[in-house]
Amino acid sequence: MAINQVFKSASAIVQGLGITFKEMMKPTVTEDYPDVPPVFQERFRGKHELQRDENGMEKCVACFLCAAACPADCIYIEAAENTDKVRISGGERYASVYNIDYTRCIFCGYCVEACPTDAITHGHGFELAAYDTAALIMRKEDMLVAVPPGARPPVIAEAAASHGH
Repeated sequence: MAINQVFKSASAIVQGLGITFKEMMKPTVTEDYPDVPPVFQERFRGKHELQRDENGMEKCVACFLCAAACPADCIYIEAAENTDKVRISGGERYASVYNIDYTRCIFCGYCVEACPTDAITHGHGFELAAYDTAALIMRKEDMLVAVPPGARPPVIAEAAASHGH
């Protein structure tokens, strides 16, 4: 019986060492970050982006559904009315203030799912570390994507007022 235990133990050791040696011969998988940009899966949930339509207008119509869906209560929105002279989005309203507090955000994606206009999406930005927590409150200007080529950016209220429009 003792000899049987010795053979079982020896067999287990040989089996374990076999796995170890097999893994030692495989090439090491290492990412060369920051020299080479990382490759993310398509559904990676990174820093949020506020999208624009093909005309350069903001897609957000300040419906507050993203803020209502957020379990961490990290989205703050202030709505303003679009006018004939100043049109920021395609709807009646637009978000004059759109903040996400990344000290609270859990990247659950509920805000993206709740948005009826696909205005908010997850990008692939992942470098969000900061020494100051105030830097982790992203404002609308930090999240808006660039105006598409060939599109005219929306007229901003201050620019319209200064040109006498």
